[in-house]
Amino acid sequence: MKIVKRASIAGVCGYVPDYVLTNNELEQMVDTNDEWIVARTGIHERRILKGEGLGTSVMAIQAARGVLENTATDPTTIDFLICATVTPDLIIPATANIISHAIGATHAFSYDLQAACSGFLYALDAGAQYIASGRAKKVMVIGADKMSSIIDYTDRTTCIIFGDGAGAVLLTAQDADEGYGIVDTICKTDGAGQDLIYQKAGGSRWPVSHETVSAKEHYVYQDGQNVFKTAVSAMSQIVLDIMANNDLAVADVAYLVPHQANKRILQMVAERTNIPMEKVMLNLNKFGNTTAATIPLCLWDYEHKLKKGDNLILSSFGGGFTWGAMYMTWGYDGF
Repeated sequence: MKIVKRASIAGVCGYVPDYVLTNNELEQMVDTNDEWIVARTGIHERRILKGEGLGTSVMAIQAARGVLENTATDPTTIDFLICATVTPDLIIPATANIISHAIGATHAFSYDLQAACSGFLYALDAGAQYIASGRAKKVMVIGADKMSSIIDYTDRTTCIIFGDGAGAVLLTAQDADEGYGIVDTICKTDGAGQDLIYQKAGGSRWPVSHETVSAKEHYVYQDGQNVFKTAVSAMSQIVLDIMANNDLAVADVAYLVPHQANKRILQMVAERTNIPMEKVMLNLNKFGNTTAATIPLCLWDYEHKLKKGDNLILSSFGGGFTWGAMYMTWGYDGF
């Protein structure tokens, strides 16, 4: 009889830059203030990667090395490395290629995945499928973004929200009958939302030119009100769907691990799903929205609270539109 394999997180590590961009500092840059920012987002500060020539890979490499150390893993045993990011170091090669070379994952194939704020969840699902199929035994999944590189710090609708950071997890193969690991995932997209969160220039439709730079078209644009409403609805429903698919009651869930978009969004998702806020992982107050890095940074931040056998629901929503939910059972006691 063939033994069914399931991907389980064996370790996690995060990395955020040293520089702290506070709300008080933003008051000197745009027409805003600490009270206004906190009331609308729940964010008090965010981390920014400073330094010439430093890209997303700098943070991702630190997170990847950390998870290798935490799990005592030889990098040459990694079969597959995937990096979720919307801020790659370069168009070519993939940031995942740069990371795998830097950490010595010489036997791994690697690529980037772009699904905006849902990138990490999508990448985690991809890694889990490689393990379930038998193609891989160890997979590293990274979510990392240097959002400060594509943010207009004269636009208060976006600059107050985003920060820089990276998080990495190691997936390993477990026998499904052991009861741990990733159980179920739902991923969705709707291209109708493409005009509500986007970066206009820099791709093949609008290549870099003096005109696109002058028009600030290389920065992120967001229609906050419409994104807010859609995010609340989509994340709430998909969390309810993943719970229904797996006969999970609220009492069965140890934590909801949501993308850290906005505290008000997360409060409304919790209300609509009847999950109490004490079961909702939150760290956007100190890191802001780090796009693909928010979920792994939450797992890193809360790792010491997690117990073997805890049921977690991960949920995300991002540009595209992209959204998803994942049900997993945690496989080890936190440190």
